[in-house]
Amino acid sequence: MSRKRKDGVVSILQDLHIIDIAEEGKGVAKAEDLVVFVEKAVPGDVVDARVVRKKKNFAEAVIETLHTSSALRTDPFCQHFGTCGGCKWQHMQYEAQLQFKYKSVEAALQRLGKVDTSMMEPILGSAEDTYYRNKLEYTFSNKRWLNRGDMDDTSELEMNALGFHVPLRFDKILDIQHCYLQAEPSNTLRNQVRNYALRMGLSFYDLRNHTGNLRNLIIRTSSTGEVMVVVVFAYVEQEQIEGLMTYLQQEFPQITSLLYIINQKKNDTIFDQEVITFAGRDHIFEEMNGLKFKIGAKSFYQTNSAQAYELYKITKAFAGFKGDELVYDLYTGAGTIANFVAGGVKQVVGIEYVPTAIEDAKFNSALNGIDNTIFYAGDMKDILTASFIESHGKPDVVITDPPRAGMHADVVARLLEMEAEKIVYVSCNAATQARDIALLNEKYNVVRIKPVDMFPHTQHVENVVLLKLKAN
Repeated sequence: MSRKRKDGVVSILQDLHIIDIAEEGKGVAKAEDLVVFVEKAVPGDVVDARVVRKKKNFAEAVIETLHTSSALRTDPFCQHFGTCGGCKWQHMQYEAQLQFKYKSVEAALQRLGKVDTSMMEPILGSAEDTYYRNKLEYTFSNKRWLNRGDMDDTSELEMNALGFHVPLRFDKILDIQHCYLQAEPSNTLRNQVRNYALRMGLSFYDLRNHTGNLRNLIIRTSSTGEVMVVVVFAYVEQEQIEGLMTYLQQEFPQITSLLYIINQKKNDTIFDQEVITFAGRDHIFEEMNGLKFKIGAKSFYQTNSAQAYELYKITKAFAGFKGDELVYDLYTGAGTIANFVAGGVKQVVGIEYVPTAIEDAKFNSALNGIDNTIFYAGDMKDILTASFIESHGKPDVVITDPPRAGMHADVVARLLEMEAEKIVYVSCNAATQARDIALLNEKYNVVRIKPVDMFPHTQHVENVVLLKLKAN
């Protein structure tokens, strides 16, 4: 049933049964021939929903009345839930989240990759579903997101904020009081920095007009107890910089790497910016399985350290090394997987687009006394050529862990030419993974599949697939 406005447009869809969940945490229902995506709805809910956007075949809606609450529902634990763009599945029990992530991987592989998923293994959940991240980046803004209570407040409002972008609003920042993603001292650090900046009258960045000095705050922590703090300023105001950095050094003696950046560009990327060390080292160390990894301000490292260890163990197990293999590690990043598996193989050849990541990979091999790795920086499709393979040898095993866009078609074509006995494909996007697997099907069979949850309370999920070369 539905209610219509005077102009005949449906405004309220009544007694909608939520049957599934889509990306971005929206519940899915059907109203006649219309697919309806309902904000904050959980499979099993029965709701009346108000339509906020309608297209030919689908509509987006918000809950007007919750008639029946799903057995899968739970109370969100974060005060910022619903406004903040992260942790959009907090209102659904974690075990249910894992079920729907498993289904999403399965559906993508079946639909897009035409893969037989009968051998698919159970999803591995994260042992910790809060405080699991080792890196967070906050944004300063002079345009704080105002909630309904703020709107009703007649007093003069503090408009400066330090927190996260509100979804679909690049210029509005939600002022975060407590975030459940990163353990202490993350929350105390952020709140103390905000309080100091307000107390000292420091200017917060205007994301539209590109004025103000404080831009970003990056906090990295490690399982070794080390802490890195990076403050990004918009211009050189040495007295302000010295004041804030000295305050952090004195108030948080546990900071082992205190850095700052002057970013005068209009975008927030720091990869082309100089990192200045104010106190301590220019890096921190992470440890995994007896190996040490150097983490700099620009380094890539899996943000869920404990679950990354589980992911790499699965990757290694899928490869089934005997000890004499030549391994190609594509999209190697800082060489974490390459160094992780190096002890059980003959040699690992790692390739990565970002030159600074390759420098980290080389450093990490040297740091751990690993001498059977070799790394190259450059675009994968340009590096991985027939002459490169002729020079380094045909790999027995290829490990590939590409970005969300998946592998370039030229890289897939090269894999088909190489004919390695095994390919272990690690992916953060089951759809592009399935697309690539469909192309590899010309010469490879999928023999093992295992999803791994790296990011609880989000729709994101990693997936590991083992492909074996077909017999001639």
